[in-house]
Amino acid sequence: MTGLSGLRAVVTGGASGIGLATARALAAQGAAVAVLDLDPGGVSEPLLGLQADVGDEASVRAAVDLAATRLGGVDILVNNAGVGALGTVEDNPDEEWHRVLDINVLGVVRSTRAALPHLRRSAHASVVNTCSIGATAGLPQRALYCASKGAVLSLTLAMAADHVREGIRVNCVNPGTADTPWVARLLDSADDPEAERAALHARQPMGRLVTADEVAAAIVYLASPAAASVTGTALAVDGGMQGLRLRPVDRS
Repeated sequence: MTGLSGLRAVVTGGASGIGLATARALAAQGAAVAVLDLDPGGVSEPLLGLQADVGDEASVRAAVDLAATRLGGVDILVNNAGVGALGTVEDNPDEEWHRVLDINVLGVVRSTRAALPHLRRSAHASVVNTCSIGATAGLPQRALYCASKGAVLSLTLAMAADHVREGIRVNCVNPGTADTPWVARLLDSADDPEAERAALHARQPMGRLVTADEVAAAIVYLASPAAASVTGTALAVDGGMQGLRLRPVDRS
């Protein structure tokens, strides 16, 4: 599998979960991949691990520039770094709103801003943002998180419009609830972890959580030259959660 041979990719938040699965999938397709993360210590070859904080402009710019130097350029940027939040609009203080929006939204802005000079020199430039089903569906106890991902969806469309004539495609993926370390920590903190896991499975029509590898496969497609005519698109990888309305299961 060498569909990305010769291309250079940067993945933020790439040391675990969807980011790590994406970095590995890109590399498996032949791309040279740099992983930017707060703690890239667990990243192994062929991936290049670089420390970066998407909440800090200087940190992101230095890491992206270093990645471009080490890889010989940047063709693909995957904006995956993000944080979660629980609660209604009553539950999260202003400080947490600022923190989550700073990482989930401005983190995309900072990383893209740093990568654009390199992407403009690529013949196959692509940006893929990790968004969420929370951008298009109302989820309970996720007001802050959904607001941040709604902003990522709108930002994706605006970026796609701004840069399409430069030959830079911009898309996003909208995962449903994915089986990642963050979700595992969320379940561990629940009063009844097994009941909470069952509820998360049940709200997706396919009856199970999305896997990180499934989301990664969608990101790789959007990033690849195979999707050369795809821009300004949100690709749902959600087990049918957004678009399907099934009848209740008859348990009689």
